[in-house]
Amino acid sequence: MPVARQATIKSPPQYTEFHPRWYRPKVSVYWWLGERHYLKFILRELSSVFVAVFVVETLMLINALRSGPEAYAQFLQSMQNPPVIVLNVISLFFVVFHTITWFNLAPSATPVRMGGKRLPDAMIAGPAYLAWIVISVFICWLVLR
Repeated sequence: MPVARQATIKSPPQYTEFHPRWYRPKVSVYWWLGERHYLKFILRELSSVFVAVFVVETLMLINALRSGPEAYAQFLQSMQNPPVIVLNVISLFFVVFHTITWFNLAPSATPVRMGGKRLPDAMIAGPAYLAWIVISVFICWLVLR
């Protein structure tokens, strides 16, 4: 007599969504230190923080001027603290760096064409540098006269 095969009930196959392993190379936190181009980019982005510091200080100065002579004297006294002086020197460096890099990027951001030809970068960035120098000299003349 033939042996009867027992029917085994198989559970339905378990389908799982396939998640491929993406190729993600390990990147150091300091990846931007590897090339001068990246370093300049990161420093330019960081300079925005110091531009904001100058904006806040200018707003505080305007508020102190509006509040009267006592508030202005107190503001000037607070600005003479050594940590504030160090912060302002660092901020000045970064604001000048930010300005220079912005003026150098202007020809790429706004390509100007005349007669079907693109103007040289110096003709676009040059007037900005010239205006910066003229305004700076004028402010120095106002302050130091």
